[in-house]
Amino acid sequence: MNITAWTQWSDLPDIPGVDLRNPSNFPLESSDLSVIDFYVPSYMTGKGGLDFVLKMPNLKYLQMPNAGYDDAMAYVRPGITLCNATGVHDDSTAELAVGLALAARRGFAEFAKDQSDAKWNHRRFPSFSDSKIGLIGYGSIGQTIAKNLSGFSVEVFPFSKSGRDGSLKIDELDDYLPSLDIVILILPLTPESKHMFDSRRLALMKDGALIVNVARGPIIDTDALVSELNSGRLSAALDVTDPEPLPNDHPLWKAKNVLIVPHVGGDSTAFEPRARQLVVSQLNRLVAGEPLINVIVDGN
Repeated sequence: MNITAWTQWSDLPDIPGVDLRNPSNFPLESSDLSVIDFYVPSYMTGKGGLDFVLKMPNLKYLQMPNAGYDDAMAYVRPGITLCNATGVHDDSTAELAVGLALAARRGFAEFAKDQSDAKWNHRRFPSFSDSKIGLIGYGSIGQTIAKNLSGFSVEVFPFSKSGRDGSLKIDELDDYLPSLDIVILILPLTPESKHMFDSRRLALMKDGALIVNVARGPIIDTDALVSELNSGRLSAALDVTDPEPLPNDHPLWKAKNVLIVPHVGGDSTAFEPRARQLVVSQLNRLVAGEPLINVIVDGN
C-alpha cells in the first residue's frame, strides 16, 4: 500500500510505503490536495485546519490530534475513516484538571491578585482534602484523573453513560450532585451532553461546590453558570468555555469565583512525543494491513 500522508511534522521517521508531506515541502494553501490519503490537521488549528478536508477529494483517513472529535464529524463523508487521539492527552489534561481543582479550591487566583497588589491578606479557603469529587466521564482521561486523585484524601465518584469499569451511570448523577464538593467534567460533547449542566442541574449542586470543565464548553449552559457564580453559591475552574475563544466583553470574565485558562488542557510539552508516536503507529498499521486504533467512524 502506498500512502501520501500530511502532518505538521517535517522530521517523522521514514516509513516504507508512505510519502510524508508537511508544511515545509507541501504547504496546504498552495498544493494539490487531491493526492492526500491520510491527513492530520495541525494541532489547535480548529476549523481552519479541518477546512482543508473539503479540498481533499481522495482523503481516506482523517486522524485528529485531539481526543475530542465533535468538530470533525461535519467533515466526515463516505469513504473517510475518522480517528481521534485517545491516549495522547491523558496525562496533560488530567494534571490540569487536578491543578485547576486545587487552585480554585485553595484560592490561588485570589492570592495571585494579592501578590500583584503587594498585599498580605491571610484568608481561609476550603480544603481539597476530604472532598467528594464527581468525575463525569470515565474514558482514558477520566481514568487518569482518578489515578491522579488517588494520592489525595478524597472520595471519587466516577460516572459514565454505560456504567463501565466500576463507574456509576450518568442517569444516577442527579441523586449524587447535592452531596458532591467538586464536579469535574471530562466527557465528549454530543447532542445528549450539550447543556447537561443547565440551570436545573447546577441548582442541584451543593452550596459552595466547584465545577471544573476540561471537556467542552457547551456541556455547561454558560448563562446559567454566570448566574450561579455571581450569586456566590458556586465556583468554577474552566479550561473550555462557550463561546470559545471567549470574547473580551463576555460576562463570564467578570463573574465571581471563576478561574479561566484558554483551552490548554492537552497543549503541554507532553503532546508532541505522544502525538508523533500515535501518527507513526497508525501509518505503520496501514502499511502492514492492520486495523487502525481509535476509530470513531469507519469509512471502509
